[in-house]
Amino acid sequence: MAQRPPGSNIRAMELAIQIHVEPLPEGLFLATSDELPGLVAQGRTVAEALEIARDIARRLIEARADREGSIPLPTTNERRDYTIVVAA
Repeated sequence: MAQRPPGSNIRAMELAIQIHVEPLPEGLFLATSDELPGLVAQGRTVAEALEIARDIARRLIEARADREGSIPLPTTNERRDYTIVVAA
């Protein structure tokens, strides 16, 4: 049986990571995560900041999995976070 490369077990599942996005004075958006140290992304729009954050998160998770093995983050099946918008 062929051996799987380091970190390949992570690629088979989806992980749920909380991302915080805040506007910057320069008109850009900053995305960070308390759950994944080192994740910092900046974009011209919220969507761009999230897209860049997703790519950075993937790279951080793969690097961490190669060093440490498994990643203790919840999968999408385990997390139930919702955001609602309420007019005030």
